[in-house]
Amino acid sequence: MAGVAEEGVEHTPEGPDWRPLVAALANPHARRLWAQVVLGADHEKVGAGMGASRSRRAVAALVDAGLLAEVDGRLVERTDTLGRLLAAAGRPRPRGPERFLTRSGEIDRYPVDAGERRALLELVARQVLEPDEVVSEAELGERLRRFSADTATLRRYLVEAELLERTRSGSEYARVT
Repeated sequence: MAGVAEEGVEHTPEGPDWRPLVAALANPHARRLWAQVVLGADHEKVGAGMGASRSRRAVAALVDAGLLAEVDGRLVERTDTLGRLLAAAGRPRPRGPERFLTRSGEIDRYPVDAGERRALLELVARQVLEPDEVVSEAELGERLRRFSADTATLRRYLVEAELLERTRSGSEYARVT
């Protein structure tokens, strides 16, 4: 079924309101009716077996949510609503040292600015070692692997920044406190 242009969707200053959509999809009767329309059920069979009153309420919720529209007495799918909601939501931009990490938490790039680089390395140090913990070089490498495939370079940066230190034996590492 062809989609219909925007109507009946309330907008907030941030964009379309998602609450009516979630409320409609939380209702099992509205969800069933919407699925019937989306899957192309015969117009006469849409909402069959759920009673006239329940069917009217489900249709009203779906139209208010912007998922369906009534055109020439028939229910049609609104294909633009979900895309508009997603586009309006955007993705919050990370701040601080997190902005140098990928979505999966790996270091995307090392900051040029010394203060930002230090903040990133401090974040890594806090996440890989507890303040009084001592670990072997192999264990440290495993923990650093979630941030970078090049664990030797990352380990060297952490030591040079005096965030990690080697024990006297040189085979273990601890956080500088």
